[in-house]
Amino acid sequence: MIAAQNLQTDFHQEGYSRLSDTDLEDLEGRNGKSGKGKKGKKTLGEKLKGSEVRGRVNGHHQENDMENLSLFEIVKLGKSATQSVVDDWIESYKTDRDSALLELINFFIHCSGCKGAVSSEMFRHMQNSEIIRKMTEEFDEDSGDYPLAMAGPVWKKFKLSLCEFIAVLVRQCQYSIIYDEYMMDTVISLLTGLSDSQVRAFRHTSTLAAMKLMTALVNVALNLSINLDNTQRQYETERNKSIGKRANERLELLLQKRKELQENQDEIENMMNAIFKGVFIHRYRDVIAEIRVVCIEEIGMWMKMYSEAFLNDSYLKYVGWTMYDKQGEVRLKCLTALQGLYYSRELNARLELFTSRFKDRIVSMTLDKEYDVAVQAIKLLTLVLQSSDEILMAEDCESVYHLVYSAHRPVAVAAGEFLYKKLFTHHGPEDEGRPRRGRQCLNANLIRTTVLFFLESELHEHGAYLVDSLWDCASELLKDWESMISLLLDEPYPGEEALTDAQEAALIEIMLCAVRQTCECHPPTGRGPGKRVLTAKEKKTQLDDRTKITETFTVALPLLLAKYSVDPEKVTNLLRFPQYFDLEIYTTGRLEKHLDALLRQVRDVVEKHTDTDVLEACSMTFHALCNEEFTIYNRVDIVRSQMIDEQIDKFHRLLEDVLQEGEEPDEDDAYQVLSTLKRITAFHNAHDLTKWDLFTSNYKLLNSGLQNGDMPEQIVAHALQCTHYVILWHLAKVSEGSASKDDMVLLRRQVRAFCMMCQRYLNSISTVVKEQAFTILCDALLIFSYQIVASGREALEPLVFSPDASLQSELINFILDHVDRNRNKNILICVLKINPNLMGLKLHEGEKYYNDYGDIIKETMSKARQIDKIQCAKTLILSLQQLFNEMLNDLGCNFDRSASAFCGIKELARRFSLTFGLDQIKTREAIAMLHKDGIEFAFKEPSPQGEGGPPLNLAFLDILSEFSSKLLRQDKKTVHLYLERFMTFQMALQRDDCWLPLISYRNSLQTGADDDTLSVISGMSSRSSTRSRKSKPPAASKRKLPEGTYESSCSSSDVSMWVNREHSGPHTPVMMSSPHIVSTVLRDAKKLRPEQGYMGVYSMSNETPHTPLQQHSQVAWMMAQKQQQERASLQYSKMRGHIQHTIRRGSGLMEDDEEPIVEDVMMSSEERLDDLNEGMDFDTMDIDLPPSKNRRERSELKPDYFDPASIMDDSVSLLSSASLFIHLLIHFIIY
Repeated sequence: MIAAQNLQTDFHQEGYSRLSDTDLEDLEGRNGKSGKGKKGKKTLGEKLKGSEVRGRVNGHHQENDMENLSLFEIVKLGKSATQSVVDDWIESYKTDRDSALLELINFFIHCSGCKGAVSSEMFRHMQNSEIIRKMTEEFDEDSGDYPLAMAGPVWKKFKLSLCEFIAVLVRQCQYSIIYDEYMMDTVISLLTGLSDSQVRAFRHTSTLAAMKLMTALVNVALNLSINLDNTQRQYETERNKSIGKRANERLELLLQKRKELQENQDEIENMMNAIFKGVFIHRYRDVIAEIRVVCIEEIGMWMKMYSEAFLNDSYLKYVGWTMYDKQGEVRLKCLTALQGLYYSRELNARLELFTSRFKDRIVSMTLDKEYDVAVQAIKLLTLVLQSSDEILMAEDCESVYHLVYSAHRPVAVAAGEFLYKKLFTHHGPEDEGRPRRGRQCLNANLIRTTVLFFLESELHEHGAYLVDSLWDCASELLKDWESMISLLLDEPYPGEEALTDAQEAALIEIMLCAVRQTCECHPPTGRGPGKRVLTAKEKKTQLDDRTKITETFTVALPLLLAKYSVDPEKVTNLLRFPQYFDLEIYTTGRLEKHLDALLRQVRDVVEKHTDTDVLEACSMTFHALCNEEFTIYNRVDIVRSQMIDEQIDKFHRLLEDVLQEGEEPDEDDAYQVLSTLKRITAFHNAHDLTKWDLFTSNYKLLNSGLQNGDMPEQIVAHALQCTHYVILWHLAKVSEGSASKDDMVLLRRQVRAFCMMCQRYLNSISTVVKEQAFTILCDALLIFSYQIVASGREALEPLVFSPDASLQSELINFILDHVDRNRNKNILICVLKINPNLMGLKLHEGEKYYNDYGDIIKETMSKARQIDKIQCAKTLILSLQQLFNEMLNDLGCNFDRSASAFCGIKELARRFSLTFGLDQIKTREAIAMLHKDGIEFAFKEPSPQGEGGPPLNLAFLDILSEFSSKLLRQDKKTVHLYLERFMTFQMALQRDDCWLPLISYRNSLQTGADDDTLSVISGMSSRSSTRSRKSKPPAASKRKLPEGTYESSCSSSDVSMWVNREHSGPHTPVMMSSPHIVSTVLRDAKKLRPEQGYMGVYSMSNETPHTPLQQHSQVAWMMAQKQQQERASLQYSKMRGHIQHTIRRGSGLMEDDEEPIVEDVMMSSEERLDDLNEGMDFDTMDIDLPPSKNRRERSELKPDYFDPASIMDDSVSLLSSASLFIHLLIHFIIY
C-alpha cells in the first residue's frame, strides 16, 4: 500500500477554498436535487434517478430503468454528464467508501467485458490476485469481444467516456480523496494486477485505465508544482521585507502551506512511481500492439504536459526503443508523440541527445513499409530541421529529397514540405532589396533553385511529380508565370549568370506541369485517386487562374516559340500550353493578333521539324484551337486546311514521281516522302482527313513496297500507321449511323485488304516493319472482333473480321520468334489484348525476362485472379507441375531433394502461396481445389520401382505443403481425408527417406496453431526478466466472424464437396485490393514457441486436431472413407444453397513477390528482455518530480541510458528469388 497522510484542506487561501468545495460538497442544483438532504445510503443509480440520465423506449421516458444501472452501464450510455456522475460517486464514497469503492472496482471489471462481479465478501476477505483469478475463471472465453476491441460508434464513444471518467474522477478528488491512503491505493493495486493478467481484455482495459490515471496524476502534479513555486515566491517576498513590514502570521501560513503542498507532491510521486513501474514498464512491450500504442501515446502526453519532470533521457528512451516496433501503428504513435515535443522550440534543447542517438532511425523510417509512418517520419524531420539546421547532415536530407518523386502522394507532399523548408525559406540580408518582379526578384531566385534541384535529381521525366509535391506549400511560387517567362525571354543583367540550355528546358517543363496542375486541379497520373469534385471556391479559383494563364501566355507563347523553334524538346512542351487556354479570352480580350502570331509559329514549326513528338504536339495544338464553340474556329480552321492541303498535295506529287520511276527512290526523294508522310500521319491522328482519300495513296505505296522490296522501312511503317488511322476515322463515321450502304461496303473491303497487307508484311526482312504490321494487325483484330456489334450496334455486323488459320499461324510464329529475340514489351501487350491463350511461346531463364515482362505478367495474373480465383489457382499448380516434370526429365526420378532445381520450385511455391493474401475465407475454395489437383498429380504415376515403392511424383507433396498454411483448420482435416483415399495401408506405415514428402505433407495438414488475435487469452504477460515464469500454452478460443462469413455452417463437409467435384463454373467475386508489403527492413518469418504467446495471423476454430492414421484394419479404414463420402453427398445441396452467403465477396489482387512479415511478439521472449534490461535498473528508477525552479537546476541528460545493446537489431533481409518467380509466372500465361 502507498503510505500517505489523510490531509484535510482546512485552509482556504489563494483559490483553495473555491476548488476544494467541488470535491467536498455537491454544488447546489448540480443534479436537480436542490434542497434535499441525504437520507441513508443510495446507489449511484438511485442518485441519478430524476437527473438527466433517462432512457427512452418508443418515445416514453423510462425513469425506473435507471435505478439499478451500474456505473459501467451509466458511462456506456453516455447520456449523463461525466461531471455529474463523478460527483455522485464522490458523494457515495463519503457516505460509505467501501461500497463506493466496490462499485468502482466492478466498473473496471465490467469495462473489461467480464460478466462476473466482485462481491462485498470477496472485497473484504480476498487479495487482489485472488479476485483477479476468480474473475478470470468467470470470463467468457468463447468470445474475443470486449468493449475496447468492439467496433461501432457506441463502443468508440464508450472508450472516450471511460477516459473522460478517469480524468474527471482524479480532477474532482485531487484535493482530499486521493490522499486518504485508501481509494488510490486500491485502484492502483487493482489496475496493476489486471495489467499483468493473461487475459487480453483485462490487460488492455487496465493498461488504458492506468495510463489515463497516470496522465491525470501528472496534471495534478503539474498544478502542485505551480502552486509550490508560487508559495515559495510569496514566502521569499514576505521574508525579504523589513522587520517592521513583515507579517509573521503570513509567513507561518505560507510555511505550512508549502509543507502541505510538498507532502502532497511526494504522495503524487509515489502514486506515479507505482503506476509507471507496475504497469508502463511491462506493458509498453506487451504482445498486443494496441496496448503498446496506449503506453507510448500517454508517455508522450506526460513529456509534453510536464516537461520538467518527464522530458529527459529516462523516459525518452522508451519512445526511441519503440520506434523499432514491428507494428506500424506503434511506430506511428512514437512519431506523433515526438512531433508534439519538437514542435515547441522551448523543448528542443532537451532533445539534443535523443536526436543524435535516434536520428538515423527516424531518417530510415521515411522509407517505412507503412505509408502513414513514412509521412509522419518526414514531418518529424521537418520539425527537427526547423529547430536547427545543423542537426541533419547533407546525406540525411538527400534521403528525404528523392521522396518528392514517390507515387504515394502524402509521402511526396510531406517530402515537398521538407524540401521547401530546407531550400526556400532561408533568406539572407541580400534578399531584402530585391525587386518584386523581373528576373532579379526573390521568386526568380527560388525558381532557379527549383530548376537546379530538378536537374540534379536526374529524374527529368517526372517534373509533374515534383510540382505536385511542392504544390501545397509553394503554389504561389509555382504560379509566378511572369518571373518564369522573364527568366526565359529577358536578357540577363550585367554580372548575372544566364540559364543554360538544360536549365531552360527544365524550366519550361516545370512551367508546363504547374500550368497543368493549376487548370486540372488533380495530381498527375499514377499518384493518388483520379479527378474529384471541386468545391465552389475551388472552381472559382480554377477559373481565375485559367484566365490569368491565358492572358499571360497568349502574349508570351508566340515569343517563346520563335526563340526556341529549332529545339524539339522545348517546342514540344511549349506547344502543349494552348490545351489549357480559355479560348474565349482571344475574343473578349481583343487578342486576335496574338492568335495569328501563334498560328504562324505553329505552322513554321510544322515546316521545320520531322520529329514525331513535335508534329503530334502541333496536331494537338490545332485540335485544341479548332473548337466550334468559339468564334476563333473559322480563323484556325482556314490555317489548318491550307496547311493540310499543301502537305497532301506535296505527298501525292512525290508519291507519283516515286512510283513512276519504278526504281528505288534516291535519298532526297525518300526523305521528302517520309517527312511529308510523317506530318500527314501526325495530323491524321487527331483530325479527320477522310475527304482527302489517303487510303488509295497509301495502299499503292505499300503494294509497291511488297512488289519491289525497295521501299525504306520508315516510309512503310508510317504508311501502315496512316492507313490504320484512315480506317479508324471511317469506322467512326460509319458508327454514327449516318453512313450509306456503300460506305459500309467500302469500309469492309478496306479492312480486309489492309489486314491482308499487314499479314504479308509480317514476313518482311525489316524488324521495324514487321513489328509495326503486327501491332496494327492486333489492334485491327481487336477492334473488328465480335464485340463491335455490342451495345446496340448490330448494323456493324458485316464489318466483323475473324482471322483464318493461316493468319493465326503467322501471328503465333511471329510471337515465338520476336518476343524472345527482341524483348519488345509492346508485342507482348498486343498479344494479351487479343487473347492471353494465344501466346503459345515457352520462355525459359525467367531472370533474363524479369525487367522486360515482369510488370505485364503480374498484372495479367491480377486480372486472371479477378476473373476466376479457382482457375487461377489451378493454373498456378499446373505451372508447378510442369516445372516438376521438367526437373524429372533433367535429373531423373532418383533426384536429390536438396538439389537447387527442386529447392527453387519449392521456393516459388512459397511465393505463390503469398499471392493468396491473408484472408483465408476469400480464397478457401481456390486453395482447396489447388490441394486436390496437387494430391492427384502426386499419386498419378505409379512407382518406377514397382509395387511397394513411392509414386513417381510423390516428392511433389513437399512442394504442395507450402500451401497448407492457407487452409482453414477444418479444411485441413478434409484435405487430409482426401489424401488418405490415395494412400494404402502400407504407405501410412512407411518411414523411409523416400516417403518423407508424404510424411511432411500429412504433418502440415495436421498442424493447427491456436489463434489469439481476438482471443481473451492472448499469451503470457511480460514482467521483468528476473522474474520466474511458468510456461502455459495459451488457451484456444473461437473467432467471431462478421455476418455473412463462415460460422457454424463453415464445416469441413463444405470443402469436402470442393475436393470431391470438378469446378463447374466460374466465380467472379468483387476485387478488393491487397496492401503493398514493403518494409524498411524486410525480416524473415520467425517461428515462436507456444509459451511466447504467438499471435497467429489466421484464426482457428476450437477443435481437436486430426490425429495421424493409426494401425487399424483395412476394412475399418475403408468404412471411414465411405462414411465421409456419404456425409459429403448429404451436405452438397446445402452447400450450394448458402455458398454465396458464406464466402465474403472480394478477391485480393495477386500480390507482388515481397514476403509478408510474420509479427514476432515484441520483447516478450526472455532473450529480448535480457537485452533490454542490460545496463538498466528499472526497479530503482523512480519518478522524481523537479523542485521549484528558484531552488534547484534542471538535471543534465545522461547518455548511458541510450545503451545500443538494448536496441533490437532486426536487419535480416529476405532472400530474393525473382528469376524463378518470373519463370513460373510466364508459365502461368502460357498454360
